Amino acid sequence: MPNSIREQILQAVTGLLMPVAAAAGAQVRRSPPTGITREQSPALLVFPESDAITQRPNDRVERQLVVRVVALARETGSEAPETIADRLLVAAHAALLADVNLGGLCIGIHELDCDWDVEDADATAAAIPARYQITDRTLAADLWIRGWIHASRTSETP
Repeated sequence: MPNSIREQILQAVTGLLMPVAAAAGAQVRRSPPTGITREQSPALLVFPESDAITQRPNDRVERQLVVRVVALARETGSEAPETIADRLLVAAHAALLADVNLGGLCIGIHELDCDWDVEDADATAAAIPARYQITDRTLAADLWIRGWIHASRTSETP
């Protein structure tokens, strides 16, 4: 059985962020179960927050998937962690909005909000979480079939 559209979207988001993170000497972690160590930062963290149904036209279901992308950095001595995290989030944001349909997986992406959090742990750490709403549509009976194409033609894009 194929993965749900929701899981395909999360994999696509993570995949889009990989080259952004690599270019910044960072890594991408999806829903890490434990905190990120000093050695693992800087990092981009991807957390699915919610998936709400907004409409049910006919046999289709429109969904709003909220994904939180967190740019995390620690003080390096020469540069403030907020500056590093901000630069990482700017690149991640550009990558996510470069293709707002994620190659045909969704109807659109838009930013909801952004926050800042600076903590004095073993080294000053900055986390900048930005939340994105990703709209997709599936068939009511199948979470893996895009809802804007006929079920027998699943390889087409919108």
